[in-house]
Amino acid sequence: MNAYPSLRRWAAAVITALVVGLPVAYVMTRGESNVVEVTPALAQGGKAGAGDWIMYGGSPARNMVNTIAKGLPTTWDVDTKKNIKWFAELGSKAYGGPIVAGGRVFIGTNNQTPRDKAWIKPLPVLDDKTLKPKLDKNGKQIIKLQPVDLGIVMAFEEATGQFQWQAVHEKLPGGQVVDWPREGICSSAFVKGNRLYYVSNRCEVVCADVATGKAAWKVDMIGQLGVFPHNIADGSPLIVGDQLYVVTSNGVNQDHITVPAPKAPSFIRIKVAKDKGDVTWQDNSPTASLLVAPKGQLAQKDFLKALVNSGKLIQHGQWANPAYGVVNGQKQVIFPGGDGWIYGFDADARPGDAPIWKFDANPKDSKYELAGKGTRSDFIATPVIYKNRVYIGVGQDPEHRTGVGHFYCIDMTKKGDISPDLVTDDSVFPPKTKANPNSGMVWHYGGAITDPAVQRKLKRNYYFGRTMSTAAIHEDIVYITDLNGVLHVLDADKGTKHWEFDTRADIWSSPYYADGKVYLGTDDNVVYVFKHGKVLNKLAENDMGARVRATPVAANGVLYVMTENKLYAIK
Repeated sequence: MNAYPSLRRWAAAVITALVVGLPVAYVMTRGESNVVEVTPALAQGGKAGAGDWIMYGGSPARNMVNTIAKGLPTTWDVDTKKNIKWFAELGSKAYGGPIVAGGRVFIGTNNQTPRDKAWIKPLPVLDDKTLKPKLDKNGKQIIKLQPVDLGIVMAFEEATGQFQWQAVHEKLPGGQVVDWPREGICSSAFVKGNRLYYVSNRCEVVCADVATGKAAWKVDMIGQLGVFPHNIADGSPLIVGDQLYVVTSNGVNQDHITVPAPKAPSFIRIKVAKDKGDVTWQDNSPTASLLVAPKGQLAQKDFLKALVNSGKLIQHGQWANPAYGVVNGQKQVIFPGGDGWIYGFDADARPGDAPIWKFDANPKDSKYELAGKGTRSDFIATPVIYKNRVYIGVGQDPEHRTGVGHFYCIDMTKKGDISPDLVTDDSVFPPKTKANPNSGMVWHYGGAITDPAVQRKLKRNYYFGRTMSTAAIHEDIVYITDLNGVLHVLDADKGTKHWEFDTRADIWSSPYYADGKVYLGTDDNVVYVFKHGKVLNKLAENDMGARVRATPVAANGVLYVMTENKLYAIK
């Protein structure tokens, strides 16, 4: 990333009033992180109720669809409090969650609105844009009493919004290249029974007690596995049985091309127990090319760029999440890689096992460049599994801005390299290719618009842009957005477009289906509500007073919406 003042705002929440709550039951000690068991209620039972939303995407398939919730509101007003059940103040950024389970709501945020006054100290004042210390006229740092920069997980009572506890994670000593200032906890937790599982800003998988926030155990992905997180660690864990899967966030360093830890895994599996978590499998496919490359070329940036542009090396960071499904009796975990490939692994894979299948989500002639120029991307979005198919779009860090994107429907019953094309000669660029007879691409939506008339009509030069969004698929209708602000509504079987709607605002969140409606938050402070269907029917625009970068979710008849610093329960 560049010097990004708004880096990693995957899920934001803005609030103006503090809900009076309980005293903090547990505040983590210096440098600690919690790992908590979180399992989808519908998928794995436990203490969570059937109407809870216990993980990112609600189920292991990660589909942003809730078929249980009923009676959800279409309109509300955060000023008059119409249909507002309660609201709570968070930090200045909130990316994790909301997750609702066992009578509690869990979110990840920062410490810019401290609940524990012990974490207010004399510190250098940072410039809001550069995040560097401000200097006085004598060239000395300006010191003021202010919040300590921390990663925070908060728990609220579901019924009242009363604050229950917070878990505190101090920043990594490596600075912004591994732990960007003021980004807090970006991971959405997974709740299973009385345990909460999440990834801290310190790149730790944490298992914590849901009642207190106290860590039961942690897996330090830096100390134990050698991971080098680029800017932030944000994986949202997936748990199936007693196995936890997560993307590690292993990435490049500050020069944006060198990979400091090519041996470190991109994907891991942890066997979870009450008192410990053991790493039983790991894979470094997105960086493995560096381990066999000539040593003399590893310091040559042109060589590394060539690997990136051929899909053999990670482009930037790795911030997406795994999904899980069973296909023809085989359990598969789908991992999006930072090299732009999607990997389907056996859920019980042994160390060294090859993936069941892999898919290159970039055209072979695409190139990675910063800002909006590049045509090669990786993934911010999470894959969705629907009817033995994987749905996912490519994207980049939003600070790279908008650009051409691609959205795919992939047949996950196939094996081997199931990319649309195969390279026959990589001694030139673009490489020579041929159509893959074993392609798993069911359909593709996106790419550049070459017809000037279509460009004028759509007011863009691509059909589908880079995306951060996870799809919502219901009754064979796909809802997916791009960073450029367009909601695309497609046929799940054919990929044809039913309709689109341009919000004219950046979109970081995902569409969410519930109760016959589709909810969508934008950077223009609006939550749109559409009627589910093949014809555009906008029902409402609700002004939240701040950007909505987290995905709205529903649980037990209540809609939860996070702005950049507030959490609203709407009923």
